[in-house]
Amino acid sequence: MGAAGHARRSCLAVPGSNPRMLDKAQGLPADQVFLDLEDAVAPLAKPNARKNIVAALTTGDWAGKARAVRVNDLTTQWTYRDVVEVVEGAAGHLDAIVLPKVQEAAHVQWLDLTLTQLEKALGLPVGEIGIEAQIENAKGLVNVDAIAAASPRVETVIFGPADFMASINMRSLTVGALIPDYPGDPYHYILMRILMAARTHDLQAIDGPYLQIRDVDGFREVARRSAVLGFDGKWVLHPDQIDAANQVYSPAQADYDRAELILDAYEYATSEAGGTRGAVMLGDEMIDEASRKMALVIAAKGRAAGLSRTVAFTPPEG
Repeated sequence: MGAAGHARRSCLAVPGSNPRMLDKAQGLPADQVFLDLEDAVAPLAKPNARKNIVAALTTGDWAGKARAVRVNDLTTQWTYRDVVEVVEGAAGHLDAIVLPKVQEAAHVQWLDLTLTQLEKALGLPVGEIGIEAQIENAKGLVNVDAIAAASPRVETVIFGPADFMASINMRSLTVGALIPDYPGDPYHYILMRILMAARTHDLQAIDGPYLQIRDVDGFREVARRSAVLGFDGKWVLHPDQIDAANQVYSPAQADYDRAELILDAYEYATSEAGGTRGAVMLGDEMIDEASRKMALVIAAKGRAAGLSRTVAFTPPEG
């Protein structure tokens, strides 16, 4: 289904109204590209932007990237035409639809049913196109569990900081950054709430954008917050942010090697050759089933990032 399981360390926003940027995005090292019909496109430009997106998806080279389109939210007059025109025009060249400002499960269910009708009409496998749900206001966050469970098409839950900040009257005009007057991380609860809903339903959790596009160090700082929590990636608005996102949301080489060693050591220790033990020492650390589960997470992220292990496991003698 869609791009489920695809790495989304860096999710690049590309305005559908800008053909030059649509062409350039194809050669950038982002894990996912989402072609935008919403905030990045002026109202009068939306019809032509749909055509630009269909042309880019059907004629461009997006090899190695998850391909998504962000439609307008369901409170607008554009959403239906966005979905119909993009899916009909780019059938077979689209992995997911990003639905912004999701406030309740019914929004996702509407999109699910619409996609099902389109897939049947176009002769596509039902369920081929995934859904990415963007949480951008207080109501959406309160309902995030139901939203995450609303359809088997849902692949990711995404934090949308700008609209969210406005919806709760947050006193800041800097989107996605820490607030000096607040002694901590003002987004911690929001991020954890999204993460819990995503993981409960085996979905990816994606952090929202950092609008200070020239401040790559600031981008790294805020990206590390969600990466440490367990988020899978972050939206990027400029090519300079892509490499930073890919690095931050990938494990360090030493951590990846350690995870692979833990998996090998535990597999050996629990085998007949290793004495079928439930716990074993790896260097100065005792590892057990819980260690294996933690290592699986790091190893999976490293493999998805294309890392290669640099240390081999050697079974102990005797």
